Amino acid sequence: MPFNKEHTLKYYATDKELADDIVKAYGMVINDLYEAGCRNIQLDDCTWGMMADKSGHLAYGTTQEGLIEIQKAHKDINNKIIANAPKDIVINTHVCRGNFHLTYANSRAYVPVAYILFGEENVDAYYPEFDDERSGGFAPLAKVSGDKKVVLGLITTKSPKLENKEEVIKRIHEAEKYIPLDRLYLSLQCGFASCEIGNKLTEEEHWAKLTLVKEIAKEVWR
Repeated sequence: MPFNKEHTLKYYATDKELADDIVKAYGMVINDLYEAGCRNIQLDDCTWGMMADKSGHLAYGTTQEGLIEIQKAHKDINNKIIANAPKDIVINTHVCRGNFHLTYANSRAYVPVAYILFGEENVDAYYPEFDDERSGGFAPLAKVSGDKKVVLGLITTKSPKLENKEEVIKRIHEAEKYIPLDRLYLSLQCGFASCEIGNKLTEEEHWAKLTLVKEIAKEVWR
């Protein structure tokens, strides 16, 4: 029951009416950003992480099989939004697994959502989290279709401890088994602050993480 532009409650008779209004609302926001000069948008999409979780179907009041149809509905909404967007704007998806004050919201590899998310969503790039064992291995990336890019979230913002450079480089080359290196990139797994409280890292620790990303990227993609 989102608010319409008159700020009154609106009830939807069907799921399609709701989906159409979501597409319209996103379109308005994207067009406003475009008019302001934005040419790169990242959809911070927590739903895919929830649908990958072993109990994700329970959150949607359905079965594992029924969750597939919900995945398709989410994908269709996203693809309509992308299709309606200006053609020279880049649209990406970050699969957020929760990032509130060093906590997380879900676990499990991307296997349950790989076919639809990686294979059928028409984004330019994915930003999946791979900073710990909760995200599983890289094999689901084999489902990434076309020439879409994958930005590996291997550097965590949930701990001030710096990752071992050689271990991160090794993991990048493990991912290369599924995605060519020229379509792979490196990033933090999520932002340093998903809310006003932020994560328990100092500003100096933030910069140390970013410096590590830069050093690794220069070494791997030189």
